[in-house]
Amino acid sequence: MASTLPDPHPDGRRTAADGPDAAPPAAGRTGGVEAHGIDHIPDSERRGHPRELFSVWAAANVNYLSLVVGGALVLMGLSLWQALAVIVVGNLFWLLTGLLAIPGPAAGAPSEVITRTLYGVRGNRVNNAVTGWMISVCYFALNLAAAATAAFSLVGRAGLPVTTPVKAAVVVLIAAVTLAISVYGHLTIVRLYVPITLALTAVFAVVAVAVVRHTDFGYVPDRPLTGTELWATVLAGVALIASGPLSYTTSADFSRYLPRTTPARAVAGWTALGGFLPGVLVCGLGALAATAVDMGDPESSLQRLLPGWFRPVFLLALVLGTVALNALTAYSAGLALQAVGIRIRRSLSVLVDGAVSVSLTLYALLVSDFLDTVGNVLQLTVVLLGPSTAVYATDILLRRNRYDGPALADETPAGPFWYTGGVNRSGALALVAGVAASAVCVDTVYTGPVAAALGGVDLSLPAGLLVAAGVYAPLMRRARATG
Repeated sequence: MASTLPDPHPDGRRTAADGPDAAPPAAGRTGGVEAHGIDHIPDSERRGHPRELFSVWAAANVNYLSLVVGGALVLMGLSLWQALAVIVVGNLFWLLTGLLAIPGPAAGAPSEVITRTLYGVRGNRVNNAVTGWMISVCYFALNLAAAATAAFSLVGRAGLPVTTPVKAAVVVLIAAVTLAISVYGHLTIVRLYVPITLALTAVFAVVAVAVVRHTDFGYVPDRPLTGTELWATVLAGVALIASGPLSYTTSADFSRYLPRTTPARAVAGWTALGGFLPGVLVCGLGALAATAVDMGDPESSLQRLLPGWFRPVFLLALVLGTVALNALTAYSAGLALQAVGIRIRRSLSVLVDGAVSVSLTLYALLVSDFLDTVGNVLQLTVVLLGPSTAVYATDILLRRNRYDGPALADETPAGPFWYTGGVNRSGALALVAGVAASAVCVDTVYTGPVAAALGGVDLSLPAGLLVAAGVYAPLMRRARATG
């Protein structure tokens, strides 16, 4: 039995026969508040085409944080062309996000449930608490802080004082709009993100023209990086960019309503393309801008390159793009909270996540340094996200994307994914080994022993990926061979 409660019927009516475990209606595809949570989506409620996934991911990746991260690469000491190369390589990790989306139609279940095959029913609850819920809430807070900085400028342009109470009110307002999209759920996201993608593309096209006119295409820092220092910066930059796609180990959440017969290549391709193209273009735009203005204060610096009449439009676009991104994050965080084992409606779980994220955002904006917070959180999460992504991707390949949705919903000791005491030791050991390998190689908020021995070169991303996959594959093959 899935640890979820269905939301009320779209028209608000409940019948006497509707107990707490009654099958939810198909609100996820017919309108209203989505009724499904982590429960299995029956074939009768599957609709759509994989191309819908492109706009879902594209709208979420035309955002302010991508501009900030792209500019940060130049601030780290890379030349323009080095930064652009790092941006392309880092965004190639969207291919993994695409791979992780393909079990959605096969299982009719979100990633938070599919990963029971990796860790077992009980082990997966721990996985969802850490790499699912906690990471999602942190990203929600960081993105909300990014949107709020743009909104503060809009408030100032309107002639209002940007005081601490006003800042808090702005953060709450943006969060409320974001959470409303997440509460209404999957169908709202699919329908709404097409016009959002078109609007954001138009705005950023204007920004791109203005930025390119001022770009120094031959930019090289006053003291070019060489040797170990260069490699350390390049690898840190790749990890920074890759942290975006790696954070979406939940990509099956948005493909699970597609028909079971949907081609896996189409699901993976549209998902990856929707993240890769805007990721490269917007991050690249941030790097180009960093050759002309101070991207240490990107929001106000970029405005100086734009016509006066267009500046409010640009600020609104920054807010809208981040709302689109955070709606996906909040949606998955709500499912993760259910998958932890808490009996709570999906709509209510989204609101709980939002309340926690708003608190973290206010801290990041009013107490901590925003850019430092962004860099530290994004790079450090790679220690967890890299290995968890590797284990998940390896499982998909080992099983050839064969997942039984109804069986995944069985949380009893008699179920096929109970393993030993509710834990799949193969997945648990692989994840621990991958995180340990990554942790000793990291060089962010602390320097691991391997990074120290290499002069600050951070190999946490490749180490975590390779060790986790290398441990999981043989252990899982052996476990399946012995029954």
